[in-house]
Amino acid sequence: MTELTDPPAADHPAKPAREHPAVHRVNGGLVVVLLFVVAALVLRDAGMLEFRAPAQPRTVIPRGDLSSEENSTIAIFDLVAPSVVNITSLGVQRDVFSRNLHEVPRGTGSGFIWDDNGHVVTNYHVISNANGARVTLADNSVWEARLIGYERSKDLAVLKIDAPQGQLRKIPNVGTSRDLRVGQKVFAIGSPFGLDQTLTTGIISGLGRQLTGDGGTSLKGMIQTDASINPGNSGGPLLDSEGRLIGVNTAIYNPTQSAFSVGIGFAVPVDTVNFIVPQLIENGRVLPVGLAIDVLDDSVQRRLGIASGVVVARVWPGSTAAEAGLQGIQIDQKSELMVLGDVILAVDGDPVDSPIALMEEFQEHRAGDEVELTVRRGKSTLQLKVRLETIDDATH
Repeated sequence: MTELTDPPAADHPAKPAREHPAVHRVNGGLVVVLLFVVAALVLRDAGMLEFRAPAQPRTVIPRGDLSSEENSTIAIFDLVAPSVVNITSLGVQRDVFSRNLHEVPRGTGSGFIWDDNGHVVTNYHVISNANGARVTLADNSVWEARLIGYERSKDLAVLKIDAPQGQLRKIPNVGTSRDLRVGQKVFAIGSPFGLDQTLTTGIISGLGRQLTGDGGTSLKGMIQTDASINPGNSGGPLLDSEGRLIGVNTAIYNPTQSAFSVGIGFAVPVDTVNFIVPQLIENGRVLPVGLAIDVLDDSVQRRLGIASGVVVARVWPGSTAAEAGLQGIQIDQKSELMVLGDVILAVDGDPVDSPIALMEEFQEHRAGDEVELTVRRGKSTLQLKVRLETIDDATH
């Protein structure tokens, strides 16, 4: 009888029993946990890991009432902020693929609503060289704006939007700049770097400042303030401690050519604004105030050897200048030679040395104001008082 035996191992190796997949997962998980525990113990011993107790939020301590100064500042912002707008000037750009023209933003600034008819006051340089503008109100509604008028020499412009009156919140109170004092507290609201409805505070640092504006024009009588004014603030209101408009934020002193304020800002005084804006709304421009006279050009004066003053060439008949006795160039009846006219040396004691300087002196006045001219007539020096009048190009 044949005896059954196991085959040799070399010819038929035995197959190992297969473990269930769950066993592998359990073993792997245990290894991970053990490694984590070992790492935590090592880090703890090395002082790199601290086991922390459960933490709770700190107890909130209710604050007391706001100070009277804080309440006053908040009240000013709440009163005026709804009147302040953000202005986006638009340029035209050609699409490189379609070749079509379309409007694109080219800069931002600030402004404020002047009246219930949708007129918005801003700086001229905010919208100069723009093809259009959009005004964003405090309620975030956006309106297309059209230019009503501007006065480059004062860096002021008026836009108009056709928003419903219910959405128009004109600036509540207009003050005066005649009695401002250095040291007064002031507030500026605007959109620095596009951040709308921003409030900054400071004081009046100086009065009667002069700086060069857009296109080289001379801006006189400016208010200097250390309230933070940055790009985008231009055109926004400067307010006094009662929330009255006292100026339009216009420029910053920037000796380092950086984009940030160094604490020296300038604003157009509100008395100028209150004089210029109604004219822009009514006429689209400011009718010049001065004397109805023609003067010699600088180059002609130099050829005549006249180094100072402004030579009067002609005085218009019936004008206030004629009434005051101002004389232009005349022809001597006997010799038929030209007799030089009056040379205006100063206005109210301020020397003038060019026609532009003479015009700038008159720009600080209104029609009907009386000024004193220092005049050289021949070898004599005279003092003539004369009333300024509106000079319309169509009149003379």
